[in-house]
Amino acid sequence: MEPTLEAAQAVLRSQPFSLLLNAQITSFGPDAVELRIPITDQLQQQHGFVHGGVISYAADNALTFVGGAALGPAVVTSEYKINYIRPAKGQALVARANLVHAGKSQAVCQCQVFVVADDREILCALAQGTIVSMNQPK
Repeated sequence: MEPTLEAAQAVLRSQPFSLLLNAQITSFGPDAVELRIPITDQLQQQHGFVHGGVISYAADNALTFVGGAALGPAVVTSEYKINYIRPAKGQALVARANLVHAGKSQAVCQCQVFVVADDREILCALAQGTIVSMNQPK
């Protein structure tokens, strides 16, 4: 059965940390996912920028959802790397992940994280990760 946007949104709603951040999946397909987080004062660090951990969460979750679209819903992140390009200050974060390659048990995915500021999207981070299926024979 093909995963749906509604199913992905239900999974996101089952994650307490995602609820804390008010994260939303706005697009979900077999090889691309978009996740949005509204920026609030509580998500900022001492200089007024979005905390790097929030940006990292957005990238990791988007990577995992797109990997799960390829491998099935029982997946976890095996590893990922993130490059912070510029500080994020604005109204929302948008993480767009895409599938690079999927095998039987793992998927390599990439993600761009943008900050929405004054109706413009500005790239603030790039990430790449490996997502693995938890449904492997032991």
